Amino acid sequence: MFSDCLIELGTEELPPKVLKSLSQDFAELMSKALEDVGLRPPSVEAFATPRRLALLFRDLPLQQSDQSIEKRGPALKAAYDADGNPSKAAQGFARSCGVQVEQLTQRETDKGAWLYFENTEPGLSLDELLPEMLNQVLVRLPVPKRMRWGEGDAEFVRPLKWLVIMIGDSLVKANIFGVDSTIYSYGHRFHAPGKIEIGQAGEYEITLLSQGLVMTSFEKRQKTIRTLVEKTASRLGGVAHIENALLEEVTALVEYPVAISGEFDVEFLKVPQEALVMTMQDNQKYFAVFDEKQKLMPYFITISNVDSKKPEVVARGNERVIRPRFADAQFFFLQDQKQALSALRDRLDRVVFQEQLGSIGDKVERVATLAGSIAEQVGADMTLVQQAAQLCKCDLMTEMVGEFPKLQGVMGRYYAEHDQMPALVSSAIEQHYWPRYAGDELPQSDVAQCLALADRLDSLVGIFAIGQKPSGVKDPFALRRAALAVVRILIEQDLPLDIYQLCQVAAQSLSDKVEADAVVDDVVDYIFDRLKSYYQEQGIAYDIVDAVLAVKSTLLNDCDRRVQALHQFQSHDAALALAAANKRISNILKKQVLTEMPVIDQALFSETAEKQLSEQIDQLRYKAEDLFTKGSYLEGLELLAQLRPAVDQFFDDVMVMVEDPALKNNRLALLDQLLQCFRQVADFSRVQS
Repeated sequence: MFSDCLIELGTEELPPKVLKSLSQDFAELMSKALEDVGLRPPSVEAFATPRRLALLFRDLPLQQSDQSIEKRGPALKAAYDADGNPSKAAQGFARSCGVQVEQLTQRETDKGAWLYFENTEPGLSLDELLPEMLNQVLVRLPVPKRMRWGEGDAEFVRPLKWLVIMIGDSLVKANIFGVDSTIYSYGHRFHAPGKIEIGQAGEYEITLLSQGLVMTSFEKRQKTIRTLVEKTASRLGGVAHIENALLEEVTALVEYPVAISGEFDVEFLKVPQEALVMTMQDNQKYFAVFDEKQKLMPYFITISNVDSKKPEVVARGNERVIRPRFADAQFFFLQDQKQALSALRDRLDRVVFQEQLGSIGDKVERVATLAGSIAEQVGADMTLVQQAAQLCKCDLMTEMVGEFPKLQGVMGRYYAEHDQMPALVSSAIEQHYWPRYAGDELPQSDVAQCLALADRLDSLVGIFAIGQKPSGVKDPFALRRAALAVVRILIEQDLPLDIYQLCQVAAQSLSDKVEADAVVDDVVDYIFDRLKSYYQEQGIAYDIVDAVLAVKSTLLNDCDRRVQALHQFQSHDAALALAAANKRISNILKKQVLTEMPVIDQALFSETAEKQLSEQIDQLRYKAEDLFTKGSYLEGLELLAQLRPAVDQFFDDVMVMVEDPALKNNRLALLDQLLQCFRQVADFSRVQS
């Protein structure tokens, strides 16, 4: 027997930023709990609104299968005395099983005869299992902070107001957090606040929408909001700016979305649009509107939870709320421009970056030194790099960034442009913070790239030096993100910079604060760990990355060329065989105690296969080396793939570990020469064959 099963938790307003994850975790934990008792659900639909979490399991089994129980007791010889009476061991075993000794069975096994208890226990019904199961799931549900309410000791993310548990059209009686289950849900707080009877579990969604004006599906509600916002923006002659984080939060704030547009004074458009957009999004949860040239228009769109008969009144209220916030941003912007950005540089010396590492001003000087070293290597304009380095943190001292910290860098660009700084300097002030998150844009100019690398490497080496490197999930200085940014900039911008040397320069710059030389190796290893994650996201196998990293190249752009070449080479017919051969050779050489490989002596070759292998290596290795030197790793590997027949023949015909030491060592030297051909790219012995 199967039926639909509904669970709805009605609550006070749930925290919007975690509503989606709460719903997903609830569905996952409840599905797992049902599966653990043998009632695996074919599917589950999760619903989430500001006032409810609900799950609908379609075609859920109504009864567990009968359970066969079998327990082995004492050995038969220990179960009875000489007169055939049950021993204490037999009596104790029977008692633990809830039966008499006479009800136990005897069974012969390959280890002797034993007493056994055998029984069939009928499976429990779904309605018997659900109450306790739900209670346990809610206790385990990961929530940011639990609340207590009333006189009881119940704790949940928000107080529970009503509870619906149904199988088909029948109520499942339960009491969760002091609330008894019913078949009644509640509709929209304003439009349909009364009780709504759920006639059938499977009709939950349509019932609440038709009778209660509640769109219970988070995904459908989110899609509806996107459509409403886009259509409204189009009607205004623009395009809506919709960020996923804002869209999710707004979706979690309403049960029946209605779009309402508003406008503001065009005078505010003189303020940097990033500040206005941030105010709209972060403070008011409004959607901004842009024209076709990506310029902010004097409109915004809000999503109301009420279908008002007078939307123009709601719009005017929204406009009144946003006006003073825009006025504040305008005031800060005008005040900041009364002095040059460079005039704020000295203030950085009075602001602590980290107690042991000094002030932000100290950090700026270290960044300038390291950025200068990078500029020399990549050919960037040293004057512009130094100018940008001195200004890159100055906007932290502005009124605007003090009010809107997320605008650091952005406001620096605006103020540098106002001061008529060179374009590369202005853009570098903003872009040295790029990438700000996974998948974000990279700094575009070489000036910005120098600053971005220097800023992050100074933080990495400095924080490691004071013993506060990330551990577990703790990463207060966002070093994981910093390391991944270094990886992306070096690889995706193809910068020929030695990461080890850069970390050494960073350590030297810190010498007046901390002893950092000792952590350079750790920092480099940490960055290479992020490199592994970087390739994992691209679907490149771990063993390929491991094989490349084993050759210890500290040029990340060169590592990338090797990884990409080896990844592509894996589809070559010879790839697996050559990987296996490299592994075999590596294992042979590891067992030898030679301090130095002898020079190969052609006169010692006695087998045709070893002569042919040596000749082919001589023919191909210099051509391959030339390709590898140019960074053409795939072409070089494809050239070396021609060695496969000779390698296979060698291992078929030639015994390496012969008694004659001269002959043996000569063959070992030949194999080592072959191994070194491939190790110009990677350690092929680490590639899974």
